[in-house]
Amino acid sequence: MTRSTIGLFLGPFLFLLVLLLPTPEGVETVAMRVAAVTVLMATWWITQAIPIPATSLLPIMLFPLLGVMDGAEVTLAYGNHVIFLFLGGFLIAVTVQKWNLHKRIALHTIRVVGVTPQRIILGFMLTTAILSMLISNTAATMLMVTIGLAVLQRAEEKLAQQPGNAIDTRPGHFRFGIALMLGIAYSSSIGGVATLIGTPPNAIFAGVVEQTYQQTIGFVDWMKFAMPLSILMLTISWLYLTRFAFPSGMTQIPGSRDTFDQELAELGPISSQERKVFMVLILVAVLWFINGLVTIEALQFVKDSTIAIACALLLFIIPSDFKKREFLLDWKTVVTIPWDILILFGGGFALALGFVESGLTKAVAEQLTVLEGTNLSVIVAGITTLVVLLTEFTSNTATASISLPIMIALAEAMQVHPFGLMITATLAASFAFMLPVATPPNAIVFGSRYVTIPQMVKAGIWLYLIGMVLITCFVTLVLPLVWGIDIDTFPPEFVSG
Repeated sequence: MTRSTIGLFLGPFLFLLVLLLPTPEGVETVAMRVAAVTVLMATWWITQAIPIPATSLLPIMLFPLLGVMDGAEVTLAYGNHVIFLFLGGFLIAVTVQKWNLHKRIALHTIRVVGVTPQRIILGFMLTTAILSMLISNTAATMLMVTIGLAVLQRAEEKLAQQPGNAIDTRPGHFRFGIALMLGIAYSSSIGGVATLIGTPPNAIFAGVVEQTYQQTIGFVDWMKFAMPLSILMLTISWLYLTRFAFPSGMTQIPGSRDTFDQELAELGPISSQERKVFMVLILVAVLWFINGLVTIEALQFVKDSTIAIACALLLFIIPSDFKKREFLLDWKTVVTIPWDILILFGGGFALALGFVESGLTKAVAEQLTVLEGTNLSVIVAGITTLVVLLTEFTSNTATASISLPIMIALAEAMQVHPFGLMITATLAASFAFMLPVATPPNAIVFGSRYVTIPQMVKAGIWLYLIGMVLITCFVTLVLPLVWGIDIDTFPPEFVSG
């Protein structure tokens, strides 16, 4: 019996079990109903008993049927403006991919960094991280793995022609290949942490915060905190992979520059369409920064999602070929965006709303009051460990959706600022490095056959430990400085319903 089959029956069983349990003293019946829905959704998300986005639609059906909240109120969660921020980002990203701008950026960046083994891996990791800030981690990884495999193939051919060559270039034994593939996978996840649209958990955090506490986390707000963490983690990961885990044993990679030059030659000169898309990219970045740094009274209602959708609409208007009435973005391309992620966002927001509206947040907080007074660093390290382990077996988006409402309750119980615990869970959901099933980037590089599971586990464990230390330091030391909050105090205005 498969995991999904077990989950298909286990989910409803646990759902009914929670519903039929005696309601604890001081807990509302409606809170137990939300707990039952949460258990069902968590089980189906983790086991993928039915498609993950389909599970995300359960609150629309179950919350009204169980008397948790009105159907219209539930569906509003699926229209949260953060979802449209991601939609705008997706529209811009597929346009970048349509005109191959991402490949040109990647090749130029790698070529500039250098052609020694360490520099090539740095170039790949840096480029993958930058792309992952703008397009999906999966798309960034697939592109970079394709280029990486071309480099490895050319290197293997050149090394085979060298007399007395002692480098084992077989997949699973070629240390440069192992470090390169793992570097691509890990930098994809690490780069996604840096921006609000880089990976779904970041946007879920922003949406839940606004929905629960009426506080807006803007594009610049997030980058001020997460970008330094991403850069530091990327640097340490590169040093670890190239100097300690899998040193290549070579001073240069034969044929690498020829490979990059050939790939660029195949792209041809930069097209007018690429220039136009690049200008829109610059425009959206500038507007996001202005919106985050400057307060203009007349534009007080403009959100980052407004800017994302406005710039995405420009892509439908700017012609790629005026005579043929063709434009930079068409609907045929739009249908390829990952709509399932947007539905998953809605499910997470609806679940968080159910926690607050039903009083489940307060009920869980009361059960966790025993943790009040516990050292915050210990709690942050513990949360990081639990969330990373959960993410190794299920999607990081589902993990964030499950864990963030619990973090809200835990913050109330400990009387600490909820942002600290919520950001911990959000970041940890992107730091799953140990197993191929943990993230699509991990699975893609494992499929290249250059990396074995033991090698991924070996590297991933150390990066998890490094990540845990960095998350703990950034949440407890950097976050209060950058966002101007007291991490050890629960704000009185944040009392949930």
